[in-house]
Amino acid sequence: MKIEAKLVWHNEFKDVYDAVILPGGFSFGDHLRSGIIAAHSPAMEGVRKMAKEGKPVLGICNGFQILIESELLPGSLLRNSSLKFVCKWMDLQVDNVDTAFTCAFERGEKVRMPIAHNEGRFFAEDQLLNNLKVDDRVVMHYPNENPTGTSKGIASISNDEGNVVGMMSHPERASDDLLGGTDGLRVFGSMLEWMR
Repeated sequence: MKIEAKLVWHNEFKDVYDAVILPGGFSFGDHLRSGIIAAHSPAMEGVRKMAKEGKPVLGICNGFQILIESELLPGSLLRNSSLKFVCKWMDLQVDNVDTAFTCAFERGEKVRMPIAHNEGRFFAEDQLLNNLKVDDRVVMHYPNENPTGTSKGIASISNDEGNVVGMMSHPERASDDLLGGTDGLRVFGSMLEWMR
């Protein structure tokens, strides 16, 4: 399946696309709090509409922070427990394969992708953590080392419908053997499979 992708400036975003990926980076320099300024960008109205329509929405790293700050996903992303920026390849375990970005994986499968963030410690109160587990909304977790001190090792979550996913790992950086691995390609392959 061939798809056309476009880079779209946030002030010019319209909800006419089949899917949207909010990339990593430092939106607005992460001033105030990571993702909070971008969460109020005009583009987010279109993203909310797409999410409500069931279209795939992926937030990678800072994009995950934006999804949380815009209340498309619950919880908080806090400063890493080490108080340091962490950049390295990590083992992940796939916990939910009923999402737009993991349907090409096997439940329980171990994959490797890099992380690169300073505020990647997912935090939620016990009730929300329990709900995420019971509702099968934990998409991936760190099965071994917990590099950021995240609650229950959570590295990725979804909304109830599975079309909105936030992940702290960078699948785009794991999309070619020259980069160190290809597990990330299957995140995007899942999106294509979901849209068929």
